[in-house]
Amino acid sequence: MTDMKEKINSIKDGSDDMSQLSRRHTRGNIRSFKAVVAYIKADLHRYSDTRFKFVRHFLFTPGFKYTVLMRLTGWASTSLVLKYNLAIVLKILLSRCRYKYGIAIPEYTEIGPGLFINRFGGIYINGDAVIGPNCNIAQMTIIGQVNRGEKAGSPTLGAGCSVAAGACIVGNIKIGDYSIIGNNAVVTNNMPVNAVIGGVPARQISSRGSTGYVNRMVSEAAVERCRLLAEAAWKKRG
Repeated sequence: MTDMKEKINSIKDGSDDMSQLSRRHTRGNIRSFKAVVAYIKADLHRYSDTRFKFVRHFLFTPGFKYTVLMRLTGWASTSLVLKYNLAIVLKILLSRCRYKYGIAIPEYTEIGPGLFINRFGGIYINGDAVIGPNCNIAQMTIIGQVNRGEKAGSPTLGAGCSVAAGACIVGNIKIGDYSIIGNNAVVTNNMPVNAVIGGVPARQISSRGSTGYVNRMVSEAAVERCRLLAEAAWKKRG
């Protein structure tokens, strides 16, 4: 996160090129298989609690299938052993899903455990965005980058946020925990915790938050376990 803030500040000062914002990074890559499994289990928890749920959702739920391949690709691409074999295969599979389902989320995007992609099609998330745990993403949504000015950069979504169909969130802004962005809203400003956000340009409508829209949330203990496993892997591999 520090590196990205420095890049954003240099762009605002006119001392760096805008392309720095879109440069590939590894901040969101999970660097151990144990941590990847923990994150995928957390993602799966958001979908259902039926028998054979992993097989069922991997085969028939496009959002979950994309999430699994995204996290595995991010993990494999940071390994010196897997970077030029398994990572390439996973990247091809991820790219196939991208064109088949219309979901474009780079494997290095910082995304917390418990991601729920509701439906599919027209979903674009910039690789510099940061998404907290237990978030919902619906179809036809953009979480994108602003290229110039005071808000150059990409958004940060807090925990438990829900992004409804057609929403557009752009720029170096922060959306508070447990907020909900309504259908077709265009959000270009910071929003507080528990905000209900709607309109063009978007504004806060109420403070009822995402309660009732973000269900089957991963427990705080599970979120913390994922965070600790990911941090341990980063420290171990430098």
